[in-house]
Amino acid sequence: MKKYLLSILLITLVTIIFLTIPGCNYLESRLPILKKQLTPVELYHKAWTIIKNEYYDPSRTGDEWNYWEHRYDDVLLTNDDAYIAIQTMIESLNDRYTRLLTPDKFAEQDIDIEAKISGIGIQIAQKDDKIIVVSVLEDTPAYSVGLKSNDIITQVDQTSTKGLDLKDVADLIRGEIGTYVNLVISRNNKKQLFRVKRDEIRIKALTQEMLDDNISYIRLSSFISQNAGAEMEEAILNANSADAYIIDLRNNHGGLLPNAISIANIFIDRGAIIVSIVDKKGRKQDYHSVVKSLTDKPLVILINGASASASEILSGALKDHHRAILVGEKTFGKGMVQKIFDLPDGSGLNVTVSKYLTPNGTDIDHVGIIPDIEVEMTIDDFKNNKDLQLEIAKNIAKKAIKEKKQLSKK
Repeated sequence: MKKYLLSILLITLVTIIFLTIPGCNYLESRLPILKKQLTPVELYHKAWTIIKNEYYDPSRTGDEWNYWEHRYDDVLLTNDDAYIAIQTMIESLNDRYTRLLTPDKFAEQDIDIEAKISGIGIQIAQKDDKIIVVSVLEDTPAYSVGLKSNDIITQVDQTSTKGLDLKDVADLIRGEIGTYVNLVISRNNKKQLFRVKRDEIRIKALTQEMLDDNISYIRLSSFISQNAGAEMEEAILNANSADAYIIDLRNNHGGLLPNAISIANIFIDRGAIIVSIVDKKGRKQDYHSVVKSLTDKPLVILINGASASASEILSGALKDHHRAILVGEKTFGKGMVQKIFDLPDGSGLNVTVSKYLTPNGTDIDHVGIIPDIEVEMTIDDFKNNKDLQLEIAKNIAKKAIKEKKQLSKK
């Protein structure tokens, strides 16, 4: 648990070599466009048309939107010009979730969804102008050569890390599968050279451990990976002898809608509404649980102000169906759904296309989900590595286990 608390404190510093976290504005589905060469003006018009046709609020894409159609026709000479113009146009919507991603950012988003990348399998942070290894994933090239937490990276190949920012160092370490990167490491004030072969790194969405009193603790860090639902199912099956589960969604910014639905289905029986999606024309589509739940054992969910999007879909469904007790702080309050659109030059758009409601019909956008038991984490808690929210969750789980056993004896 101390490692988890440390990760909260480092969250603004950490860059993941095998994954770039994009924030809390993910995504329902994807509509691809065949790549072809467009002029900057054509690229801009393609973005304008997508938003015109797909944006969830038609009042924002009517006559006022028409103003933007030919606003920059005479001044767009390069794709970079088009990107600036598209972003300026998007900002008029005043929607923080609809956004343009340049080709490099769009490629990073693909990496997140595919849950794999070429790399070496370490997390790094920048502290006091030093690049420090925060953690090393097991069964990765970095692990096999003996890299360790708290190693200081002083050089990547022929480039000193002095004066470089975190992203620059991460870019140097990344590379194609099968190629090598040489890292000069300072450990206990001694320099060592590590030659590491880059490989495909599988990104896990969750970690799991058994706590006292036979409680399975599952930390779900993201819904972005396409494997998140399968990983959760595997985690529940692996711990089927547990008497209760705690699922930690704190600082989980969200991800793919199907993941939230499939994970909710693990705990909610067939036929129950998990979430409702309302499109731009006001049409509502209910998404139901389609199979029998895997477990009916006691369940506690940890949430906080950075639990957003898919985290709120899952926690909202479990709360409305009285399937879990929510502990922690009010969630972020993101009730909108986006689609991913490829643009022909390799860039892309994330466009808000609908909103969602919890099973009880609650719109949580800008409101959030209030936990059943509110517990605030203070700065002193962080400094003292004290996780009061988790301690209370464990007590609730233990009480539920005891009550369930008493009922089974009757």
